[in-house]
Amino acid sequence: MIFDTHAHYDADAFDADRDEVMETLQKNRICAVNVGADIQGARDSVSLASRYPFLFAAAGIHPDDVGVLEHEAPLSGDEPVFDELIRLLKAPRTVAVGEIGLDYHWMVEEKAVQKKWFAAQLRLSVEMDLPINVHCREAVQDTLDIVRAEHGGRTGGIIHAFSGSVEIAREYVKMGYYLGIGGVVTFKNGRVLREVVREIPIEHLVTETDSPYLSPVPYRGKRNWSGNIPLVIDEIARVREMDRQEAEEILWENALKAYRIRERGLAVPYAG
Repeated sequence: MIFDTHAHYDADAFDADRDEVMETLQKNRICAVNVGADIQGARDSVSLASRYPFLFAAAGIHPDDVGVLEHEAPLSGDEPVFDELIRLLKAPRTVAVGEIGLDYHWMVEEKAVQKKWFAAQLRLSVEMDLPINVHCREAVQDTLDIVRAEHGGRTGGIIHAFSGSVEIAREYVKMGYYLGIGGVVTFKNGRVLREVVREIPIEHLVTETDSPYLSPVPYRGKRNWSGNIPLVIDEIARVREMDRQEAEEILWENALKAYRIRERGLAVPYAG
């Protein structure tokens, strides 16, 4: 069984055939967490998870979008964005606060603003007892420092699209986090990530797509979806020199643990 711990099926790339994609996920016994990267994405994630028993939701504000929090401007109606986020996090099938973090590549928002709202959402995850799903791009040390200071593994979670070194990975593992491994592990320039996969215990790895982005080889550049995760599992098993079926089973269990799905009493499709 396959678990995609980070997908964006609310994205425009799926507007033309979303229902068909959902049907295919179910036929292939695939579970996924749809991750909201802005407030509309959080709304859509909660809506999708309410419609499909194999989907769960995460709700958070991506670093590129934290300006809506900084200015405290409602996007619709009279409800402030942070208040709406809290409400969405209380939905029965919302399993994490995310996608939150830092992005120093695009620098849509200045570093100080990103850090402020990343820390605020980490504290919110502790208050609501929900795992986190963390975005980090070109901000490896700052992300680690803030996670350690504001969260310290208290509710667990996933470092999405992990891109750091083995040394950084070990720091996250010490705090109990899982590392999100996706299509990049199959890229020619994915050497560092393959080293992480080789050196970090598989019990701290989870699979993800970031659909519709980051498709694995041989589909790089095309729309990604959760059905490509077997290619990621193949590469993880190859790098670790382990049985492929065993790897799939461990990675499925890791996802359930990372999001504390059984712990919360949520039904797990396809299991048993």
